[in-house]
Amino acid sequence: MNPVTAPWVRTRLRAAPGAAVALAVLVALTACLAAAFPRALDRYTDAGLRQAVQHAPVDESSILVTAGPDLDGGVAHTEESVRPGHLTELYESALDTVGRPLVVDAKRSSYGVRTTETLPSPETWLPRPDGLPAQMLLAAPNALADHTRLRSGRLPEVPGKEATVSTTEVQAAVTEETARTLHIEVGSVIHLPGRQDLTVHVTGIVAPEDPDSPYWSVDSLLRTPSLRRTPGPMGASNPTYWVGGLLLAPEAAPALLSVAPTVRYWNLTPDPDALHSRDLGPLASAVASLESGPGLEELHARISPLTDVTTGLDAAFTTYGELRGDIGPLIVVAASGAGTVAAVVLLMAGGLATDRRRAELALLRARGASVRGLAGRLLAETAVVAVPAGALGYGVALLALPGARPLPALWAAVAVTAVACLALPLRAAAAHRAVRVHDGRRDAASARASRRRTVAELTVVVLALGAVETLRRRGATNGAGDLVALAPVLVGVIAALVLVRLYPLPLRGLARPARRLRGAVGPLALARAGRSSASAVLPLLALLTAFTVAAFGGSVLSGVADARDRAALISVGADGRVEAETALPAGLPGRLGKAPGVREVTEVGLDYRARTNDGRQSLPLAAVDPGEYAALAGRTDLGAFPAGELRRPGGAEGGSEDAVLPALASPTVAERFGGDTFQLRLADGSVATLRIVLVRDRTPAVYGDEFLVVDRAGLAPGAVRPNVLLLTGGDLDAGALHRAADDAGTVQLRSEKRGTYVDSPLQSGAEHIYTAAVAAGAGYAALALLLSLASTAPERAALLARLRTMGLTRAQGRRLLVLESLPQALPAALGGVLTGWAAVRLLSPGIDLTTIAVSATTSPAGRAELSADPWSLAVPAVAVLVLAVGVAALQAWWSGRRAAVAELRAGDAR
Repeated sequence: MNPVTAPWVRTRLRAAPGAAVALAVLVALTACLAAAFPRALDRYTDAGLRQAVQHAPVDESSILVTAGPDLDGGVAHTEESVRPGHLTELYESALDTVGRPLVVDAKRSSYGVRTTETLPSPETWLPRPDGLPAQMLLAAPNALADHTRLRSGRLPEVPGKEATVSTTEVQAAVTEETARTLHIEVGSVIHLPGRQDLTVHVTGIVAPEDPDSPYWSVDSLLRTPSLRRTPGPMGASNPTYWVGGLLLAPEAAPALLSVAPTVRYWNLTPDPDALHSRDLGPLASAVASLESGPGLEELHARISPLTDVTTGLDAAFTTYGELRGDIGPLIVVAASGAGTVAAVVLLMAGGLATDRRRAELALLRARGASVRGLAGRLLAETAVVAVPAGALGYGVALLALPGARPLPALWAAVAVTAVACLALPLRAAAAHRAVRVHDGRRDAASARASRRRTVAELTVVVLALGAVETLRRRGATNGAGDLVALAPVLVGVIAALVLVRLYPLPLRGLARPARRLRGAVGPLALARAGRSSASAVLPLLALLTAFTVAAFGGSVLSGVADARDRAALISVGADGRVEAETALPAGLPGRLGKAPGVREVTEVGLDYRARTNDGRQSLPLAAVDPGEYAALAGRTDLGAFPAGELRRPGGAEGGSEDAVLPALASPTVAERFGGDTFQLRLADGSVATLRIVLVRDRTPAVYGDEFLVVDRAGLAPGAVRPNVLLLTGGDLDAGALHRAADDAGTVQLRSEKRGTYVDSPLQSGAEHIYTAAVAAGAGYAALALLLSLASTAPERAALLARLRTMGLTRAQGRRLLVLESLPQALPAALGGVLTGWAAVRLLSPGIDLTTIAVSATTSPAGRAELSADPWSLAVPAVAVLVLAVGVAALQAWWSGRRAAVAELRAGDAR
């Protein structure tokens, strides 16, 4: 056979331009989605790491290097060690010590000299709340002009451009907040007695460019003064005093040496744009090297043997690593599911193309074409279309998701393109290994599986069972391996293989009874379904895999939403909560009840200071109206109880110490007091005698493991006045509630509390990936069904044309095609529902959604478990049935509009 030449490829593309365009669209879309996944994952994980660092306390998100002045070479050498030029050289040395991939942002870093102790000032015009003198911290930071805006006066300078240890007068600037709080003005003079008295002239007032930047985190006193309290006994009213900061010129640093103990500092801030989640391990190693490794030894050699390094980056990296480790495997599960469905569709497209061209390829083999030459021709024909389409999809992914690594996305797009290119030639080579003139019938009801296929199916079943069992035992986040990530997919594959095996059985069983039916439509539809090509069962694999992915992904999203709702409800106690330390105004419940969305307002008197008689134990005591509170507990499912069991006894008068009130308690409190009576002394001094009659794990009024709930009518009048209002309703208006409360108490909404649980881009990214995976799986499943129907559309059109010449009506034609589509669509839909439900039930013990739901390993609602979502099971199944029936009806309608002559051409093999 001649080598592959351009005329062959061009001829084939011209002969079937529609198929070429469809393949190009499929490859471009799949390559774009495949390339977008690693780039989206990079963006989400990198954003999560940067947020974890940025949300850490400002003084912990940087690396602080400190060292005392160099005292080994005399006074001149010590002065030189704190001058700006020498500090700059040491700063550059410190930058060289930081190992990659940790990169320092020079614009946000700082260095300088500051005192380690505050100095009291005798100035009487400085505020003295309790008669104690205000104290000052002195600092000489670098680049003060670059990080401040001058409000009044000028920046400090050093007369003569150089200060020494004997300098007794310096200039300084203060921030606006310091000036306002301590009554400092331009021209103010502050005397600071120390080892050598120092006079500070205030020459300017400045405003920080970025008050929250690490430049001001070396000591917050440089930006904001602090009111401190002198040490003393706990609970005593110890006197307070103000502490502020004075900003000197860098050249004035030697003057601090003779005033108070000083320290040189270099505050190194990481560049957030250089933080990448893929470098988490090397980043942690770089920080550890600076704290107690080779980096610290190098700093000792370059700066001082007593150099110290402190940072909170290691804790931020550890916390983020734990979050990523918990969420990462769940993301892999979603990606593997959607990727499997896409791969099945690509393979199915190649298989359907092989079936459509079976006669052509058999003729080429009969005329002497070799298997290798035939595969080469098909590969060239497919590559001309698939390679540009894959490149286009890759380019779209790069443009749509900038700022991520290009190489993983490139490999994903190349993999998609390779599968698309090889599906047709490999399938054709396997189908035409031997030269055949006639293949015989290929009925689905009579096709028998080969031994190789049986062995392959058994291997897949064993792998799937092992993956499911491993996932159930070890969980998805305990290093169970990549095979576990494929467990939901393998469950769908098993179901598809079982359905393929069972598919012929009902066709054989229904063939004989169908012959007795009146009319030809039913028997003919069943015979057509039984004589369909054996490759028509391939869409079942895509459909069931997509069903499993949709059910699993939808259940994950539903479980996350339910876990957040439940955690928010437990934390707030209702849809809304208004709470104050003291009693709320009497008219507040009425005003809140009129707010938009509020249906019920439940009053609770909450005493957090109720104590046992010996005074050793305090317990939160909720005084409620049993009827209203029981209704609330039932609506929220937070410790529902019968109201009658909590009502005070008939003869018990309010406030009587002899009357024993029934109480509802938490398990911890019930275990402590048992069934005996006990007394509690309330905050107002009254005493209540209680006996625990009900035990519940939770209650709406109190969030915690210890609580007591009693009938308010059994307590002394006014003993526990309502200070908590629990609101029930939908779409509560936060603004209206705040206006109605009028600052009488703090307002909490369940919806706002729920939003606080989405704390990291890694969480939101995982949810978006799951949503995209479910959507992509559903789309590819629909595409698989459409490909299957489209491959047999010409044959069905010719059949309808022939039958119309025999008297078949249009209504009968529609019914024939619809009934013919049901034997495949209906088992796929029912099997998909069953498979999705089974997959969720089998894998739920190994899936913990707590971390992705609340960004923590523990939740107020406990472990967030995976449970089947009915909508995720039902919607795909109904969609498949509707799509199959709709396409069949549409084709019957369209064929009925065309003349039969157009479909019945002499010599047509259809």
